[in-house]
Amino acid sequence: MLLPLLLSALVTAPLPPDLPFDGKSLALINKADPTPVEEADFKTTPNYAQTVSYLKNLAANNPELSLKTFGKTGQGRELWVVTLGKPGNGKPTLLVQAGIHAGEIDGKDAGLMFLRDWADGQHRELLDKVNLVFVPIFNADGHERASPYNRPNQRGPQNMGWRTNARNLNLNRDYTKLDTPEMQAMVALIAKVKPSLYIDVHVTDGEDWQYDSLVAINTTYSPHISQWLTGYYRPALYKTLEQYGHQPGNFLFLQDGKHPQKGAILWQAEPRYSNGYGPLRGLPTVLVENHSLKNYQRRVLSTYVLIERSLSLLAENGDALEAAIREDAAARPASVPLAFGRGDKAVPTDIPGVKYRHFQSSASGIEEVRWLGEPMIWKKVPIWPMDKPVVSASRPAAYLIPAQWQDVIKRLEQQGIEMIRLSKATEVSARQYQIDSFDFAKAPYEGHFRVTTQGHWQDATLTLPKGSVRISTDQPLGNLAMVLLEPQAPDSFLQWGFFNTVFSRTEYMEPYVIAPMAEKMLTDPAIKAAFDKALTDPAFAKDPDARLRWFYERSPYFDKAYLRYPVLRVE
Repeated sequence: MLLPLLLSALVTAPLPPDLPFDGKSLALINKADPTPVEEADFKTTPNYAQTVSYLKNLAANNPELSLKTFGKTGQGRELWVVTLGKPGNGKPTLLVQAGIHAGEIDGKDAGLMFLRDWADGQHRELLDKVNLVFVPIFNADGHERASPYNRPNQRGPQNMGWRTNARNLNLNRDYTKLDTPEMQAMVALIAKVKPSLYIDVHVTDGEDWQYDSLVAINTTYSPHISQWLTGYYRPALYKTLEQYGHQPGNFLFLQDGKHPQKGAILWQAEPRYSNGYGPLRGLPTVLVENHSLKNYQRRVLSTYVLIERSLSLLAENGDALEAAIREDAAARPASVPLAFGRGDKAVPTDIPGVKYRHFQSSASGIEEVRWLGEPMIWKKVPIWPMDKPVVSASRPAAYLIPAQWQDVIKRLEQQGIEMIRLSKATEVSARQYQIDSFDFAKAPYEGHFRVTTQGHWQDATLTLPKGSVRISTDQPLGNLAMVLLEPQAPDSFLQWGFFNTVFSRTEYMEPYVIAPMAEKMLTDPAIKAAFDKALTDPAFAKDPDARLRWFYERSPYFDKAYLRYPVLRVE
């Protein structure tokens, strides 16, 4: 046993020094009536059974607190949701989600502390004005795969859960494709409670800096909501966090984690992420990324302050947010961005960083960085926005999906997208995307072999079978439908691989059949001219299979569905 113990000691991750913290939020700790994390002095977090037991005790002693299940995980664990108030009663509703990445569980323990204080008589006036919906453990299967070795870049708790679910799928990459039972349940819960504000609590890795609470707010798709979040919510939230001794900031990615002066990106999430998905469906969404190198107690306390202040801001100005939600839901932009890239102009910004030095690593063989645990200001770091549209599509009147693509149709229904089913076979004239070239990923990502394509739209007339669907874009979720169905969208069902069978050829012509047929085809001057032009490509000219395939593709025997995207656009 001695050798494994020695080896374990050798491989313990040596984290940089922790920054001291003595903020006002320390007063939120209640040793007289502790939650499990307070009882453990923030060294460990309660497991699934302990968490559910604690919540059941709260519910038993407080009839106003509703504790229910809203789904099950792949391994059969119940997904629990706590509700204070009655969503739909005309008051704003805050939905707080913890543990989508189960090792990043700050939100769970902050929420339990907040609920304990409510049960002890605090926050009652506030909760008279707003509703609170709280999911303490979203990735419950990953939560129970706990270990001190799950997140080597994170300072506590000792029993951190696993990032992905039991099928090794990342729930925060599943908002669009809905592969997991957990995300299917969450999207249904969102549709049911209709939150005014959705907060998704995480912990970020990366470089060391003074920030302990970073906030990501996408400014795409829902401009009126974005204005409320960035102009009203974020400044007020940051002020309160600072008053409690915390250091909030906008969520950034350094372009080079070893050299902060090279600049940073102000991230705009893709729709597969919570804060990219929310704006697409008109749901005000805030991604919270506490910093992994700050100790667990500090991270939990900053999350508590964030939850409380978010509720009070909804109580103070929720009507304005609801008006913004309605305005964005009514918008029907003629063109919709499908993907975003780095903006053209950086903004030089002073960042509250941490001192560092470089050293030559004998392990990597290159220069690495060592964070020293001393505050410093990184001066005039260029920060680029990530909000420049790089792919867009015009808004069609509708999409048509043939009945045989039931998996895609079902997922669109689960998203809440409205559709009409054809009651009989119907001939339609529309536009269809012809794939000219394609490129499959070399390795799977989130269980899918993704594919990108180049192609063109062309007129098509075909008969759709009974049960096919028509999806109008004149609906609140029309933008979401476009991002899921436009072939150039990175989160489209095409790029996720749901239509991969259209890339398969299933019929062929033998050379002894097509070669004599080609001779007859060459008597057509137009065919001969086109073939002669093709022969100017030396590689083509030397490839007999390619030459015969050229004639097959121009014959009436060629599969007309090959490389044609089945989803049609009605302009």
